[in-house]
Amino acid sequence: MAGLTTVTGPLRIYGRSAQLHAIDSLLNGVREGQGGALVLAAAPGLGRTTLLAHAARSFRSLGAGTVLSTRAVPAESLIPYSGVHALWCAGAASRALPEEPGALLAVVRDLAGGRPLLICVDDAHLWDAASRAALGFTARRLGGPHPVALLLSVAARRADDPQLAALPVLHLDPLAPPEAAALFDDLTGGGADTVVREEVLQAAGGNPRLMHSLVAALTPHQLAGRTPLPPRLYDGYASAYDGPGRIELPSDTEELLLLVAAAHEPGAEGAGADADLVLLAGAAAGLDGAALGPAEAAGLVHRAAGRIRFDAPGLRRALYTAAPPARRRAAHRLLASVLDDGHTPSLLRKLHRALAAEGPDAPLATALAAEADAPGTASHARRAAALSAAADLTRAPRERALRRAAAAHHARLAGRPAQARELLAAARSESGDVRVRGAVALIRGQLALGDGPVADAREALLLAAELLTPHDPDGAREACLSAMAAAWDMGDAGAYLSALGTPPQPAAPGPSAAGAVPASARETDTAPDPDPLCEEYRAAMSVVMRGRLGAASRGLRGVVARGQAADDPSRLLRAGVAALVVGDLAAASRINARALAAARARGTDIHVPQALEYLAYADLRAGRHARARAHAEEGLRTAGRTGQRNIAAQHHAILALVASVEGEDEAVAAHAAAVARTADRHGLVQAATLAQWALARADLSRGRAPEAAARLGPVVRPGPRRGHFAVRMLAVPCFVEAASLAGEGESARGCVAEFADWAAQGADPQAPAQLARCRALLAAPEESDALYTMALARHALVGGDFESARTQLLYGKWLRRRRRPGEARGMLRDALVSFERCGARAWAAQARAELRATGEAGTAEPPGGLSRLTPQQLRIARCVAEGATNREVARRLSVSPRTVDHHLRNVFALLGVRSRVELSRLVARSEQHTSRDEP
Repeated sequence: MAGLTTVTGPLRIYGRSAQLHAIDSLLNGVREGQGGALVLAAAPGLGRTTLLAHAARSFRSLGAGTVLSTRAVPAESLIPYSGVHALWCAGAASRALPEEPGALLAVVRDLAGGRPLLICVDDAHLWDAASRAALGFTARRLGGPHPVALLLSVAARRADDPQLAALPVLHLDPLAPPEAAALFDDLTGGGADTVVREEVLQAAGGNPRLMHSLVAALTPHQLAGRTPLPPRLYDGYASAYDGPGRIELPSDTEELLLLVAAAHEPGAEGAGADADLVLLAGAAAGLDGAALGPAEAAGLVHRAAGRIRFDAPGLRRALYTAAPPARRRAAHRLLASVLDDGHTPSLLRKLHRALAAEGPDAPLATALAAEADAPGTASHARRAAALSAAADLTRAPRERALRRAAAAHHARLAGRPAQARELLAAARSESGDVRVRGAVALIRGQLALGDGPVADAREALLLAAELLTPHDPDGAREACLSAMAAAWDMGDAGAYLSALGTPPQPAAPGPSAAGAVPASARETDTAPDPDPLCEEYRAAMSVVMRGRLGAASRGLRGVVARGQAADDPSRLLRAGVAALVVGDLAAASRINARALAAARARGTDIHVPQALEYLAYADLRAGRHARARAHAEEGLRTAGRTGQRNIAAQHHAILALVASVEGEDEAVAAHAAAVARTADRHGLVQAATLAQWALARADLSRGRAPEAAARLGPVVRPGPRRGHFAVRMLAVPCFVEAASLAGEGESARGCVAEFADWAAQGADPQAPAQLARCRALLAAPEESDALYTMALARHALVGGDFESARTQLLYGKWLRRRRRPGEARGMLRDALVSFERCGARAWAAQARAELRATGEAGTAEPPGGLSRLTPQQLRIARCVAEGATNREVARRLSVSPRTVDHHLRNVFALLGVRSRVELSRLVARSEQHTSRDEP
């Protein structure tokens, strides 16, 4: 391997903890005299061969018994019983094998001879039907006194082969982004350039074999970013095939595969290619549709519902990129020739014509760019592809660079940051025009805002505003708004006010900015003109950042009213932010949900995780913690897919806060650590403040008041480590509670005075009740009673189980210490019910302990059943009971498979079960019991 480091020995297997656990269980059973079988199903390149090799290596290293391995080849699908004969020969048998299904079982038992035997058959789907039937017959009858394990691998789409029916199947999905990144770092020793790393990860698409090949093809200087990457990352598409060598295909098959790859529409690659279009184009070139058969038999593509899809992640792009340019142009020429003008979108026809062109073509470039600029004509991914193709056909450097910048803008909106950066690099190298420099700085700053140091993003955006003001006021406004967002993430109020600045004025009438990032292209990102919504938002936020929220309330509510009926995601998000700032949580939920729907409908994938973030914030502040978790978990996944680590950090912070309510200390720590990894590097003060608040709240839930006060003191008090200006007031009630319980109440009085001023501005519905609670904690005994009563009355006006229960718990503790146990018991019972209703286990445990201290009987947690599990363990148990694999559970809950495996082991131990089947039965019984108990 040509790389930064030389890897010695086998690499660690990433993202396959569930499969490794299942394989280990199978091997352990064989060593203990119990036979069994397991099928691994995966698309090419995802590692089924690697897992079979791991199983054989583990079995041999322990000296457990004999290993018999064979790899199926396509020829074995043509001759009956050829696969069985191949296995027979691999076992060095001394007698002829009868050709009947049951004969293989007797042979296998003879080969075992009473000792453990592991048989591995790779690519079993390539065997003929008779051999597969014999294999399935044997696998279903293993066990008893013959300790034989049968481990098979098949193509993903052959997992339901009737010949292998009733055998347990494990599916291998593409690696999740964190696991793929870990594999890349393992391959390169962790020293690769960040941009190179991102490009290889995107190209590999979670396919381990393809990633190995891509890294091996790069020199150490290319990996380190000191020399450019090759124009084509791929030197051939054999690397994506699951096998030790290239699968040779007929030339007609390869030509049809290239047509399939070329026919995939930008932004809809997962949907496959239109089968009719491909076959028509193939027929025009004299290719028979049956020529696709060998590729289907090899598990590379499959046809379903009128589409042709590649089975291996990354294979489509690998095949297309590896083809010589002349062959790619010929494929697009064929596709363009058969497209029906009456039924095919015009942009797609022009795009294929452009990709078939051999040189500059000004009329076609102009027509393609004009259609891509028209709003609502196509997805952002397709518009990016069209503008990039138009740039390739453009001769003038300045116009070509502006079209590349416009393509980069759409690529960013489509959630493709690597493509956007590649286009920007080309644009900057093609022209030094001030408008090009401004457009490039704008998009680079926006990319860094999603994944990079936000202080650097702010500077790039301010530079963009300066460059664009004389030529493109709309772009300059967009740059200022994005710079405001960067300053917000930094927690720098002065920088935010500076970015607000004076809105750029329209330029004098003159030549149009043809080819620049057009207003129509930006219509899904920010308003293209100084519209009332934008200007009202800027004016209101200027007042807010000067500490006069009450004075800004009318303007913010105007933004909410004006923006809630919009259909543009960015305008909706701005209105959603205004609703959050003014404390209108119902409007915030409604508007941000509309923004999420609009972003999905328009294909502005870049906005989806942000809409989910704002929804989760509204849920948190309204006390809807389960819903906040659901939104944040989805946001975390979409932020990863769109390359926005900064927004992913915000979602980790939200999940840490949710876990601090539910009493999951391990999850709080894990999410807070994930926040720190990004926040420290990129200067994300808001995310870091939220994470510290979550850690402190977890401490409070466990009765660790001094630790909680120590965490929150620097966050809420003035000083160099002061927390984010929009978050610190939200954390004050926790700090006051922690300081009071730790005997340091005097240190919190200044914060309470500031909190009182903030609560009076009406930004948080819970604040008045929390203020009364804070004052009760610090008041003299003769005043506390009335203050607690006032706090509960204010909670009753706004709802919110969690905050109300915390006040009831503190009041109950206070009453018990004043030797008023009867009143304390009533208050603590109400707190316990509320904590249980919102899933706050650790807080509920505090309430039970206090109840027991009052002499209350029967307050212990119910023994047995699922009540012993934490909320995270319970979620995992229920998912497993539904039949999900560890990998599927990890994806659903946005955690690593290793975390799922760890929790599942603890679940088995706590519940006394030994298998997933037993767990499923226990969960079903518990759910039935619960449903009977419900009124």
